[in-house]
Amino acid sequence: MANHLDLEEQEQLDQLKHFWKQYGNLITWALIIVLGAVAAWNGYQMWQRNQSVQASAMYDEVEKVVKGGDPQKAERAFSDMKERFSSAVYTQQAGLLVAKLAYESGKADSSRAILNWLAENGSDKGYSSIARLRLSAILIQGKSYDDALKLLDAGISNEFSALADDRRGDIYSLQGKKAEAKAEYQKAYKAFDDQSEYRRLVGVKLNALGVDAAVLEKAKSVVEGVK
Repeated sequence: MANHLDLEEQEQLDQLKHFWKQYGNLITWALIIVLGAVAAWNGYQMWQRNQSVQASAMYDEVEKVVKGGDPQKAERAFSDMKERFSSAVYTQQAGLLVAKLAYESGKADSSRAILNWLAENGSDKGYSSIARLRLSAILIQGKSYDDALKLLDAGISNEFSALADDRRGDIYSLQGKKAEAKAEYQKAYKAFDDQSEYRRLVGVKLNALGVDAAVLEKAKSVVEGVK
């Protein structure tokens, strides 16, 4: 019996040796690749956390400078942050703060440059959309209507689409294009929440163009009832 078991064990051992001889290198390299990938992923996650912590600290510094009201110092701080953490969400938040301060300080060109960078390079589409909306307002004030329209035609996330529609309505209204303005205002009016103050403002704009917002409201209710 013992000899029989010894023979079985020897046969299994021989099979294992043969298997390892045939596939051992492949298994070893597969393990190296898998373990290397896990280590790289963990290292990347740690690097991201460190980047986020550092970006957060820099955002706090930028925020302090902005509260101090020095636009030049704020721009330098943001430039440094942008160079070190260009893809961080905190950098986008800081950029919006600095752009606002620059504009309020009479530095429209600086504000426009910052907002343009945020619009084109922001990693978070929501903040990029805010930058586009604010930049479009500056362009409208400078009567660069076509540039403002181009800016609003792309890169706007869904949650800001109604605001973009309203802004396009403003542009067409200023250009004297009443039909186009009505169409954009109507899209915005239908998209805003029923209780939104902004919706009431759009309703006023529509009334000024001869469109009864109450009629739109009834039509919307009918459509929703059918659905």
